Amino acid sequence: MNEDHSDDLLKRALIDAEAAASVALRVTPLALSEALTVVFHGRKDLGTIQTYVAHGGRGAGDAVGKDELLRVPCDLDLAEAGDRAEAEQLFQEQAAALRDALVGADTVLEIWREPLEDLAHDHVRVDRRLKLDVRLPAHRLLPTALLSPEKQIVVTPVCSARSLNEGRPPMGIAVGQQDVVRVYPLPDDPERCLNDFLDAAAEHAMKLAEQLGRQEASVQRFLELNGDDFPQTG
Repeated sequence: MNEDHSDDLLKRALIDAEAAASVALRVTPLALSEALTVVFHGRKDLGTIQTYVAHGGRGAGDAVGKDELLRVPCDLDLAEAGDRAEAEQLFQEQAAALRDALVGADTVLEIWREPLEDLAHDHVRVDRRLKLDVRLPAHRLLPTALLSPEKQIVVTPVCSARSLNEGRPPMGIAVGQQDVVRVYPLPDDPERCLNDFLDAAAEHAMKLAEQLGRQEASVQRFLELNGDDFPQTG
């Protein structure tokens, strides 16, 4: 990211110089997501610069709906800047850190596609929904996921909330199926992780079946107690 580009970013999509401003950063090309747009939105009244990610390479002046934005809790921190030049330098460094994180996560997600197809015995598709069918234990980093329709297995990059002045955020890969979710280190071997997850999902399914069996047996015994000789409590 050169200085001219950084300066251009600082001037984009200005809403109100006294109250709020939005800056758009295109991230392209990407192996799986193809193109993303990062929106840094600063609000003077709230004292925050929040980060959002949307699909597509949006240009200056393009409208982005609220339902198209994924909130990513990795925000800019320009408080240490003493003047505009230092603010530009900090912005350049922090925006580059987020861009690198997005590119890295997208690349790793693409690497996971083939192992997921092999182990799930399913044609995996790219899921671009902002809201997935599983509850994740960490924040999503990308509005992109892999989905095995038959097994209902979802794979998506996640991250911890962290200010970008601390560098790239801690990242991982979340694998979920219904109420079973595990997060693995981003550089870990996909096949090993998926085998571990499938073992955990199978164990969970077995325990759930045992629990349901006990519940059914308990109800059946209770119904049997409601015979003619069942003592009444008063």
